[in-house]
Amino acid sequence: MAKVVTKDMIPAYEAFVQSHPKGHFSQSVLWAKQKPMWKWEAVVSTDQAGNIKGSLAMLIRKVPGTPYTLMYACRGPVCDLDDKETLTDLVSGAKEIAKRYKSYEIKIDPDVPSSNTEFTKMMTDLGFVITGGGKNFEAIQPKYVFRLNIEGKTEEEIMAGFHQKTRYNLRLAVKKGVEVKLCGKEEVPAFTRIMEVTGARDGFVTRQASYFANMLDNLGEHCRLYMAYHEGQPIAGTLAIWYGDKVWYLYGASSNEHRNLMPNYLLQWNMIQWAVEKGCRIYDFRGVSGDLTPENPLYGLYKFKKGFGGDFTEFVGEMDMILKPGVAFAVKHGTKFMKKIRKNLYMIKNRNKK
Repeated sequence: MAKVVTKDMIPAYEAFVQSHPKGHFSQSVLWAKQKPMWKWEAVVSTDQAGNIKGSLAMLIRKVPGTPYTLMYACRGPVCDLDDKETLTDLVSGAKEIAKRYKSYEIKIDPDVPSSNTEFTKMMTDLGFVITGGGKNFEAIQPKYVFRLNIEGKTEEEIMAGFHQKTRYNLRLAVKKGVEVKLCGKEEVPAFTRIMEVTGARDGFVTRQASYFANMLDNLGEHCRLYMAYHEGQPIAGTLAIWYGDKVWYLYGASSNEHRNLMPNYLLQWNMIQWAVEKGCRIYDFRGVSGDLTPENPLYGLYKFKKGFGGDFTEFVGEMDMILKPGVAFAVKHGTKFMKKIRKNLYMIKNRNKK
């Protein structure tokens, strides 16, 4: 049966998500703290003894100027993907919450490989439509990622699986005097400045410093900021999250002037070492493009992550349950227009800084 998670259930809920193979930090109550503009609700499916066998956490946000909301379950559900009874329970519970919040749509982007056609069929039978997410980064979460299986492996065994060029670049960074340090909030301004340089170079909108600082506070021991230095000067940085049996590489930034020192390779290695230290099963490099042609501007990112020997993984992508078609149509087209305006304004602002 499905239950809405109440305050007294949160410890059991959190223990379940963190221990489950499909657990994800974005399904945690910790991540809800990072999204204060969204309302957090979750449902669980339990057996007759009251034990949790599946969960689905949703972030809910009001559409400005309307009574309607969007419900988004990032990387949910968390359950046995073959258990249709539990999936049905969770979807039923989500629909009940949607009624309460006047949601026009329930969106999910599950941690499920595209090869799992049986799961896709079950979700379409339950009323979801597969919208995919595009070849690049058009969706909320990346559809294509690299994942490195590190379960039971030593650091030496992991490094042996790297491409020869990757191992060379790691040694080069050390030889050139690059030093990686684990940092606190005092280095967030430096990280943010380098992130702005990266965003201007690669054409994406970046977060404000307060967002990264809040992440370190909200996730506590589950989040780390790594900074790379050369001769005392910060030249690159990354933010990583550990949760359950995985570590994710969440954000990365590098200056234009010192990329030849290969700091990003050394940063990745430090995050992989953290995953080993925590006894993790997977180190997740997160997004790459699904267009693997050398002509693609994002091909360099693919080659960089591929060099660490991980598995190229394609997820099923976004799935939508449309509850109010007219509202969904209006929001979709209005959102696309506003995103385009915001990106253009951001690029103009950064060009003027040069």
